[in-house]
Amino acid sequence: MTDRELLELAAKAAEIEHIGMWNPLADDGDALRLAVKLKLDTNCKEFATACSWFPHTTKNDVVLTHDGSDPYAATRRAIVRAAAEIGKGMA
Repeated sequence: MTDRELLELAAKAAEIEHIGMWNPLADDGDALRLAVKLKLDTNCKEFATACSWFPHTTKNDVVLTHDGSDPYAATRRAIVRAAAEIGKGMA
């Protein structure tokens, strides 16, 4: 999935109609607001970030990103990927 597709699905999950300058893949503030709005849990480790949500499906869902060189980028990407998964599940 492209970054653009991830952002579009994440925006759908957050009920954001016009993404414009919104880019939680690159902006810490956008990513944090997205995580709070969707009530995402993040767990940052040395080489990976996990992001989970509940109860959007019948089980607890988790996405995991690895980026040992930039933990901030890994965390933003985990948040966006989790939001995109939520967006995919929306009718």
